[in-house]
Amino acid sequence: MTEAVTRPQDFSPAIRRWRVALIVLGLALLALGGFVLLTDVKPQQYLGIVTWFLGALIIHDGILAPVVFAIGLGMRRASTRIPFAVLVIVQGALVTIALLVAIVVPEILKKSIGTGNETLLPLDYARNLSIVIVALLALAAVLIAVVLRSRRRRA
Repeated sequence: MTEAVTRPQDFSPAIRRWRVALIVLGLALLALGGFVLLTDVKPQQYLGIVTWFLGALIIHDGILAPVVFAIGLGMRRASTRIPFAVLVIVQGALVTIALLVAIVVPEILKKSIGTGNETLLPLDYARNLSIVIVALLALAAVLIAVVLRSRRRRA
């Protein structure tokens, strides 16, 4: 059996218009961000911004994305035994956790280095991240249990 391949010319005119509009909007927001960067940020801060972006790139693309991909791939290979709904729940939890880690790790690192103002990062971000991760894992476990129980009842 062959899979249908969707080509850009196969999309309706309405979808093409939406795509063009979203691309234009994205480019406009990118231009606005560049303008704000050039007008509001001091040139002495550019190195710090570049460092932050490189760190975010390394954390996301070098660590988090491959881990999430590997776990998802392993689960999909075992998908004959794992229901699709469970795969979706686990992948959703993993992606959410990965995004939270990517967002909160810089705060954790900065707090460990120290700030000139104690009120700048007042919370225990590592503890709070751990609590949120445990809560997400518990929620995923409950959802998985509900899915498996409903499958058993149907069978």
